[in-house]
Amino acid sequence: MSAADNVPSPCISVCAMLPEAGVCAGCFRTLDEIAAWGLLDAAGKRAVLAALPARRVRWAPRQTLCPDA
Repeated sequence: MSAADNVPSPCISVCAMLPEAGVCAGCFRTLDEIAAWGLLDAAGKRAVLAALPARRVRWAPRQTLCPDA
């Protein structure tokens, strides 16, 4: 396996599903994507990774500096 084929998992060990989104609160993958990760080739893993930023924007908790504002 070459270095280009070694795609690291996006898991950050915050494993809790967001039921309303159907994705993990830590890595923003679906259960199917998490289960299949070890079976995916590098291109499949990169495709999953490409979908994560939009999910993070959509589902990440909003943090405000002044919650009472």
